Order: sequence, then structure tokens, then C-alpha cells
Amino acid sequence: MQSTQIDNQTVRTTCPYCGVGCGVLASIDKSGIVSVEGDNQHPSNYGRLCSKGAALGETLSLSGRLLYPEIDDQQVTWAQAIEAVASRFSTIIEKHGADAVAFYVSGQLLTEDYYAANKLMKGFIGSANIDTNSRLCMSSAVAGYKRAFGEDCVPACYDDLERAKLVVLTGSNTAWCHPVVFQRITQAKKTNPDLKVVVIDPRKTQTVSLADVFLPIKPGTDAVLFNGLLVWIHQHNEQNDLFIDNFTSGVEQALEAAKQSAASVASVASDCGLSTEQVEQFYRLFARTERVVTLFSQGINQSSSGTDKVNSIINCHLLSGRIGRPGMGPFSITGQPNAMGGREVGGLANQLAAHMEIDNPEDRDRVQRFWQSPRIADRAGYKAVEMFDAIADGKIKAVWIMATNPVVSLPEADKVKKALEGCELVVISDTTRSTDTTQYAHIRLPALSWGEREGTVTNSERRISRQRAFLPAPGQARSDWWIITQIAQKMGFREQFDYADAHEIFSEHAALSGFENRGQRQFDISALANQNKDAYDDLEPVQWPVNQQQPQGTQRLYSNGLFNTSDNKAQFVPIKPSLPAALANTKSPYILNTGRVRDHWHSMTRTGKSPRLSSHIHESYVEIHPQDADQCGLVNGGLANISSDHGMIQVRVLVSDKQQPGSVFVPIHWNQQFSSNARVGSLIKTVTDPYSGQPEFKHSVVNIQPVKYTWYGFILSRRGDLNPFLAGYWNKSRGNGLWRYETAGNSTPEQWSSHARKLLTNDNHANSTWIEFYETSRHHYRAACFHGEQLSSCLFIGPDPDLPPRDWLIGLFEKESLSKAERDSLLTGKSLGNQQDVGAIICACFNVGEQTIQDTIRAQELTSTDEIGACLKAGTNCGSCIPELRTLLEQCKVSA
Repeated sequence: MQSTQIDNQTVRTTCPYCGVGCGVLASIDKSGIVSVEGDNQHPSNYGRLCSKGAALGETLSLSGRLLYPEIDDQQVTWAQAIEAVASRFSTIIEKHGADAVAFYVSGQLLTEDYYAANKLMKGFIGSANIDTNSRLCMSSAVAGYKRAFGEDCVPACYDDLERAKLVVLTGSNTAWCHPVVFQRITQAKKTNPDLKVVVIDPRKTQTVSLADVFLPIKPGTDAVLFNGLLVWIHQHNEQNDLFIDNFTSGVEQALEAAKQSAASVASVASDCGLSTEQVEQFYRLFARTERVVTLFSQGINQSSSGTDKVNSIINCHLLSGRIGRPGMGPFSITGQPNAMGGREVGGLANQLAAHMEIDNPEDRDRVQRFWQSPRIADRAGYKAVEMFDAIADGKIKAVWIMATNPVVSLPEADKVKKALEGCELVVISDTTRSTDTTQYAHIRLPALSWGEREGTVTNSERRISRQRAFLPAPGQARSDWWIITQIAQKMGFREQFDYADAHEIFSEHAALSGFENRGQRQFDISALANQNKDAYDDLEPVQWPVNQQQPQGTQRLYSNGLFNTSDNKAQFVPIKPSLPAALANTKSPYILNTGRVRDHWHSMTRTGKSPRLSSHIHESYVEIHPQDADQCGLVNGGLANISSDHGMIQVRVLVSDKQQPGSVFVPIHWNQQFSSNARVGSLIKTVTDPYSGQPEFKHSVVNIQPVKYTWYGFILSRRGDLNPFLAGYWNKSRGNGLWRYETAGNSTPEQWSSHARKLLTNDNHANSTWIEFYETSRHHYRAACFHGEQLSSCLFIGPDPDLPPRDWLIGLFEKESLSKAERDSLLTGKSLGNQQDVGAIICACFNVGEQTIQDTIRAQELTSTDEIGACLKAGTNCGSCIPELRTLLEQCKVSA
């Protein structure tokens, strides 16, 4: 058994970011500084970390934290806050019924938090109006697995990626969104050169750097492609008849439906925007490779037909019998650290608990008896999008939002904002005081964050791992489960919510999973129900089921061919592909795709604190093909308005041939805390999958127009609270010891000099010294403010976006004092000879820029990422930048 505490300063825990579920060793030195490294004993990552995980120590400051309970913006005691939430919820329930209240929760919660929230809402309040932001990322996978297998079960595991002969990556920029999984596939390909990788994506993402076959599919046509694969396997007699006959049902109907939309390779190629050679190559490779893993994520799920797309993939694995054995299976990789844990406890509005069904009377009776609850929800509640529509309509009078930021993340985000503005009672549990959502809270409840809380999470491969505390609770912040149970007790349910710690909640959750479970449900962790507190504290990572039959856990499912359907057979699902709900038109001619960038997470409340993570991509952008940029009058580095029927945003322009003509990409992370107007959710139409309720984030339609401002500028300052009030556009990002602001505007001050002093010092510049340069004819203004000998702020203004590079200027902030030559260089905007511009940061771990890498490749005639690493260290730590290093090698080769 591995020790959970290596020494007095180092603790084994789990990363709080994506669903890979990496083990982390967190250490605290004598001065209280936290450092992290990968846990080489954790089976999810074996010591690997991505750039976000490696920078966790930079995100733990208490700056911006919500540390005390608040009612109407006034600090109160916990007793007052608990009384207020309990009494106001109870009053609304008594007056309007249980369905007048709702919980909106998150895959950021620990399983114990999730369990308490679900139990309170469904068993004691008596409504199913609890849904999770996991609805936005994984619910189509849930629905697809349930239709095929009878239960929400991921059959494969990470080990299968190393055992496979073919890995198909579809709807997943794995290199950026799940970098450690990408590293595992990369290493597997080095170890086994016979391993082939197919990437299916409308965008030529960084993941394509690993591909043997790249299919730049037409957006929205995934189900056509996989229906065609199903037909091709059958027509070429590559199906597994023994498996089909004994372990599946419905194959004839599925094949007949597939032939209606994908009768031939030629028709598939035409519909998907591919060549017949590309389609044929993929089909032959899949059909004639025995060990195939299909790894899919948001590009499949986030669709108005996402569930059908999931089942079109599963159908191909069933027809070929590639499931339940090493090196094969349809593998949904989850977005959040505990999206799977939320599914286990029933955190979705159409679930009950422990993989039991809310519309099944026997399941409802079973859960109610176990909980000894006065009531039980007897029908599905509002799913995420429906929930906020119900708030807007006044059907829901009170909502409790936990650990999520729906004003940023939901579609038609401006409508969500208005719904919360008009809601009678908004309660928010969060770690951060100021977010786009918390500003609408009547009551704020301070929650513990990563490093402060205790509990479990479950990753994409069903592996339960412990998150452990190594920091003290700050201020009056408390665990989410404690907040929930205290309010439940105040509402009159003391006996059923009288938990002493997270261990007691986990034990009850584990016991429920095995309660009257005679093999009907795969989710069964009953072997963990009776462990004592010490055993819970020392719990090693383990994959469910964990029961009497499998006390050490279960690596992969369905090896015996028995599924969780009524006839114990896997179900083929007939798929009729559907077009996306919104189609390009003359008003909105561009297809909008959204997603993550490499070094940021969700709405940046954590990653936005890290200088390292903010150095890679510091500003939101629209990525657009050169042909479309020319037609729109856009220039690389300029600004653009992107509009739809639902909203408008303004972001930087990135011209790139990695986009298909007619399609654009905008990242999801930016919000009003970091940018003037970049919430991409405000553009997206509320269209959801009819089975899963998951929104169609990958296919909206927009118009794009260039934006011209009178002036453009940037500010580098040690202050993070500047208000660039004259700017029509601004963006804010963290740097080492400073904040970076990019600005542009039409309102011009009478005197830039007095404006700069007001902006940078609030007119309190008695102890400041200034140097300035103003060229009236060209509308250039440059200024620097010093406190003592140290540079405090600098401001650059010009008539166009062509402003001096920032990197060498940022380096000046690291100095205690500047020489006269360095001060002069500030005003000229030109670096001294020994201050080279490194370019955009590619390797966040070692702060290595694009220009430095390109210069070194050319000068040293480098030909591999290993050689770059040997020269510059880039790519030798977390490895997240390796796909970009490959791209730079290729670019240098082409230019040479």
C-alpha cells in the first residue's frame, strides 16, 4: 500500500482539472510555498502532469477568495447564513411547492458534496430539480451508453490505449484538452511503432501532429461517417458474427438505418467533405485492426444529435465485437475532475442515485427506504438549460448554485444573466467572491478549494481517487458537504444529515450502491462501505465495480458479454443523422465552434491567477481561415465583432489555415473579469439534444465584422485593479509580478499625460516619478511610472495594433532598478541589444518563446522535439507544448 503522506510536507492527492484524474504530490516548504509534481505511483498518469497541473502551486493565493458568508453583500456569521438559506427555501417550498426551488451543481464538487446535495433535493425536498454543469459536457455520452448497455458505463480504461493497435480520436483536441492522455498515446506510439492514430476533427488541431490519418470532416457530419463505417464493415464481411449473435440485439435495424444515410463510400465522402480515398483508408484500417479504441469527447457530445453520434460509434464497436477485451472499446473521456462521480450519485435531473432510475417505481422505493426519507422525487427535474428558462419564467423562485459559473458557461448567456437578475433568491457556494455569476447572489457561502478539502473524485476510466487536504481552511470557508448538511439540518432533517466527516458520507454512498443490487447495476462499490476512517484516508485509486466479487476493482467492463439491459444484450441503436439546428445563411454565414485552450480552465477563476498559464494565450481570439479573413476585411492581430441573434462579443483576430473556410473557433474561458466582452456563450443558441439535454456548443452561426478604433494600447502594471475606463476594448492577464492589459478605444482624453496619471496612480502620485514621450503627429504616447527606482507601470498608445513587443518590457519589471539606457528604451519602444524578443510563449514550464525556438531550430538545424528539449528544455517537463514544437519544426522545414 502506498503512503498517502510521503513526509511531513508532502501529501498524495488528485488534480482538480480535467477528467484524466492525475495523481499529484503536493509539498509545502518551510516558508509555506506549495510545489507540485506528478505522482509516479498513480495509475492514471504515472508521474505525468500537464501544464495546468504542473502550475497548481501558482493558483493557491487567497487573492479574490470568498472567505466569509455574506447576505446582501454584508458579512454575516455562519449561523445567520444557514438560517437565512434554510428559512427562505422552506418558505418558498411551503408557498409554491418543491419544484419552485433548484440546485445547479458542478463536476468540480467532490463525490461526498454531490451525494449530500442530491439526497437533500430528491429525497427530502422531494424534487428532482438538481442538475449539474456536467450536463454541458458529458450527458450525451451518458445517454448513449445507457441506450446501448443499459447503464452509464465506460467499458474501457487508459491501459487500453497502450494495448491498442489503432486509436481513433474523434471530437477531441486531446493534445490540449487531455494532455496526459495524449502523452500516453504518444509514448505508446514510440514504444509500438505499429500503433496507428486517426484524428477526426473539422479543425487541424495540435492533436493532428500525432496522426497517421487526419480526416478534416465537415462540421456536424460525424454520424454519417460512422454509419458509413457500420455499412462498410458489414458489406466487407468484417463483422464479428459470434459476438453479434450471442451478445447483441437490433443489428438488422441499425444496418438498415445506416444504409439510408451512408450507403456507399462515395456518398459518405460527399456528405462529410472528404475524399473517397480518405474515407476508404479509415474504414479499412478500422475494420481490419482487431484492437481499436475510439476516444471521443465534446466534439461528439456537444451537439443537438450528440447521443446519436455516440451510438453511431458504439454500433461500430458492437458490430466488430471490439468491446470488453484489452486494447479496444468506445471510450468517452470526461471533461471535469468529478463528472463521473456526479453521475454515480445521481447528480443529473433525470437520474435518481447510484445508477438507479427516477422513472422506475422499484428504484424509487429502494432509495427512499435506504435514505429513510419522507418523500422521493417521482419524475425528472429541469435539465440545465431548462432550469434557467424556468427561473426566467418565474417557475423556479430560488436557486442554489454550487461551484460553477453559468452566466459564462451556458448558451444564450445574457438570458441566463437576466434570469438571475429577476430571481427571488439566488444562493451561491463558491471559492471566488467576484465572478460573472456571484454578482447576482443574495447569499454567498464560502467553500473550500483544492488543497483544503477532503473527499473523492472519479475519473474517465471509473477510477476513484482521493483528494486530500494539505492546507488549512482559510477564513470561514467550509466544505460543500458541511454547508449542505447544516442547511438540511436547519430545514428539519437533522437525523438523516448528521455526518461527522466526508468518510461517513462516502460510506453511505458506497452502501447505497450495493443495496439490493443483485448484479443489476455495474456501479457497485459496496466493498468500500464498511472501511474505517483510516482506510478511507489511505484509499488507493481503484476502478469500480468494487464489490464482493471484485474487491480489488475492475479494469474493464463487459468482458463476459453480459450487459445491463433487460435481455443482458448490448443494443444496436438505429441512427438517422440529423443536421445541426443552425445552418449558415446570408445574415450569419460562419459556423462557430467553441472549446478550450491548452493552459486555461473553465472561466479562469483558478488558471487566471497563474503567470505561467496566462503566458501561452493571454487573450481571447477568433481563429479564422485566411480566405474568410480577406472577405471580412480582417487582419491578423486586429479586433473583430462576432455577432449572432443572441449576442455580440469582441475578440482578437487569429488568421490560420488550420480552420476550414466558413468555420471559426472561439475559446470558452474569457469573461467580464478578464475581458470587456468575450463571453462566447452569449452567442450560442439554446438548442439541446432531445435525449441528453446537452447544448449544441460546437455548431452555431455568426457574422464577423472588423473593428477599427482611434487608438490601441497596452499597459503593464503591478496593479491588478486598473479600470481602463476610456477603452472600448480591454483584456487583462497575469504576468510575473505584474498584470498585462491590452486596450483600444475611440474616446481620446484631452491630455494623455493627465489620463495616465489618473489611471495608473488614482491621482495619488506624490511618491511616483514619470518619464513620458508624446508624438502628436503620429498619435503615439508612451509613459512609465516608477516607485523609487523600480518600474511600477508603463503605458503605450498608438494609432494601430502595431505596438512594441511586450516580452522584453515584461522583463524590466523583474529588475530592482533600471539604467538610463533601459529607461530610454522604454520611451523608444525598442529593446536594447541584449534584450531579445522571445515571441509568444510556447513552453510555459520554462518560459520559452516561439521566436527563441524558431531561431534555435534554424541555427542548430534541429530536426526533432527531443533535440529542441536538449537545447532549450522546452517540452521536457509536462510535455503539453510538444505538439506545437512539432508544428514549429515543420514550419521551419517548409520555410527552409
